[in-house]
Amino acid sequence: MSDVKIPEDALDCLIAGGGPAGLTAALYASRSGMKTLILEGSTTVSQITITDLVENYPGVPDIGGFELHSRLRTQALAFGAEARAEEILSVKKTRLGAVDGWTVSTIDESYHALSVIIATGARWRALDVPGEQDFIGKGISYCATCDGPFYRNRAVAVVGGGDTAVQEALFLTKFAEKVTIIHRRDRLRAAAILQERAFANEKIDFCWNAVVDKVEGEQVVTGVTVRKLHGDDEYVTLPVDGVFVFIGLDPLTDSVRGVVKLDEGGYIVTDGSMRTSERGLFAAGDCIAKPLRQIVTACGDGATAAHEASLHVDELKGRPY
Repeated sequence: MSDVKIPEDALDCLIAGGGPAGLTAALYASRSGMKTLILEGSTTVSQITITDLVENYPGVPDIGGFELHSRLRTQALAFGAEARAEEILSVKKTRLGAVDGWTVSTIDESYHALSVIIATGARWRALDVPGEQDFIGKGISYCATCDGPFYRNRAVAVVGGGDTAVQEALFLTKFAEKVTIIHRRDRLRAAAILQERAFANEKIDFCWNAVVDKVEGEQVVTGVTVRKLHGDDEYVTLPVDGVFVFIGLDPLTDSVRGVVKLDEGGYIVTDGSMRTSERGLFAAGDCIAKPLRQIVTACGDGATAAHEASLHVDELKGRPY
């Protein structure tokens, strides 16, 4: 390896985000011998930590989300990765001695790295109504694939009228006895084929021109109170055991807006190797444009991103100047 001048304080790999994608990336990066730092911001806390039970992670059935997150984190740190609780503000190109690198700034510090993996995740838009936060993991869910099987032969509500809401409502009919779609308009926004399937499904009912006003329950969800939007306000309580919220998803990508290519929804565009439009900057997990957002896919993304980052760093350090 040639003597390439690189500042001693430069990290080989900085990972933004401490969810399954970021922690898996840290595991693979540190295990490959890279000097690795994870920055875990308060706004990028993984959704897995508020998942009561995970039963679809291969080989690890029936594990609490918080416990699985703890295991991933412990394993990554065991191979030498460091973690700090800091909020990322910006990511910028920089020159690190004789090579190109990145400067990642937080409120208190600026870090230099030869490679950066963005794994900041995404956040489901909340209803922001009384009871919602109280019952997350106890009847409130933002993932039918994750939690649908817990509602076999029970009644659930789906909030939303777009493609995701209708797709997830159809998926839930595999388990639930009854699925009520609550939508603020008098017609769905989903694709025609999805609407046809929903209207033809005997398990699906519709609550039109309505918004959720409150989530009811004690230890777990027992119903939702909806406010009808036509004429004088009318309140109706629907008895349900679960409420699935699909009113939109916001990727946490503000720190790289204007730096890498994003799609119309704000998700980072990557290739199959998790490379972004900028060399040395990779992305993984729920913040990237992809069809399925699950723990297992996030972990796969993270492993791939770390592998590619390792190849990139080896190339930088071995390139003659």
